[in-house]
Amino acid sequence: MTKPKEPDQDLKSERSRLRRAHEKGRYDRKTMYEVLNAMPLAQIAYQMDGAPSILPTLQWREGDHVYWHGSSASRALRAMDGQKICMNVTCMDGYVLARSAFHHSVNFRSATLFGTAERIVGADHISAHLKTMVDVLFPDRWDSLRPMTSKEVKATAVMRMKIEEGAIKIRTGPPKDDAEDYDLPIWAGVVPMGLQLQNPIDDPANLNGVSRPSHLEQIKIG
Repeated sequence: MTKPKEPDQDLKSERSRLRRAHEKGRYDRKTMYEVLNAMPLAQIAYQMDGAPSILPTLQWREGDHVYWHGSSASRALRAMDGQKICMNVTCMDGYVLARSAFHHSVNFRSATLFGTAERIVGADHISAHLKTMVDVLFPDRWDSLRPMTSKEVKATAVMRMKIEEGAIKIRTGPPKDDAEDYDLPIWAGVVPMGLQLQNPIDDPANLNGVSRPSHLEQIKIG
């Protein structure tokens, strides 16, 4: 009988485990979900016509599935459907400047997932997941919008992958130099970075008197 995985090793597999810098690896759902929730931009690797391809797209999480969407005519989404894929989501948190070029690095949170892409079927299901996507990124915005038409729903494909195999790699803290280099008169440290949302820019075509919605104040990223 296969021994059940420990809760903090839930996503670990022979394929996903880190071979190098294993001390930076994590395999628990809590940390995986935190990274997915922090960064909507994902890169999805897949095969098309026997050749490797990659798709940058927005992702969002619902429970133990990660979702993305695109045109129903998308060659990439059609190629993914029912096939094995790999998704990566990365947050860069800072440049790490050491006392030698060799030990320069970056602080980051990176989540990699392996699984099978599945296309959502049914107009009601597609609409429900698109509503979740909009409200995850822009809380409460969906209900203020013009409803999607049946033609728009038909033109949109929603994909998902179950979160069951992957790894998170995280680096934090100051540079790690060779012991003898700490005596050198060279500045070392971390230059923090992060995504910052700026003030909204009104569409010039907005009707007079239309004010910015309060849900814009709830948007967060990073």
